[in-house]
Amino acid sequence: MIAYLKGEIIQSEAESVILETGGVGYEINMAGPSAAALPEGTTAEVYISQSFSQYDGVLLYGFLNLPEKKLFELFRTEIPKTGAKKALEFLGKALRSLPDFKAAIASGDERVLKGIFGFSPKTSEKMITALREKIDTLEIAGETRIQTEARNPKLTQVLTALASLGYTSAQARHAIAELERGSAPDASVEDMIKQSLRILSK
Repeated sequence: MIAYLKGEIIQSEAESVILETGGVGYEINMAGPSAAALPEGTTAEVYISQSFSQYDGVLLYGFLNLPEKKLFELFRTEIPKTGAKKALEFLGKALRSLPDFKAAIASGDERVLKGIFGFSPKTSEKMITALREKIDTLEIAGETRIQTEARNPKLTQVLTALASLGYTSAQARHAIAELERGSAPDASVEDMIKQSLRILSK
């Protein structure tokens, strides 16, 4: 069973890469943010999980580190009716901030899962039920960043709007930080979104 590969990325797509090692090119399915971190021509180390499809044979799933892999496996094994493809989709959203995702699951904070990570209400509830007692086994480095901002309902809506417009979590946090310094307390969500867009256009 393949657990780890190291080699050159010879092709990088939105949700997969081809990694060449020992003269063999392996097609590896990945979450979008992880695949984006592996440009063509670079040397990469990828942790691997496998599954078998009746039609496609052995499929490989790749991760930049062990916490990513372990979270993917938690999604796939603990959340009902979640196959590998859906688990990768979930992982792609959780990668916006793994420390915050873990904290949201542990605290049962559906609001953060919906507003920040973009999960549906049904999926958020299902995740908390399935993972709350198991998420502590996942060792994730780094500090939480999003949840402090998310305590303000208006800021949560602004973050969601910026994410829907294609801005990264880092860009959204930068805009929020500027808003907190200069926005009037009674500003509407619409005005705060407009201010955020002006900040990000500079």
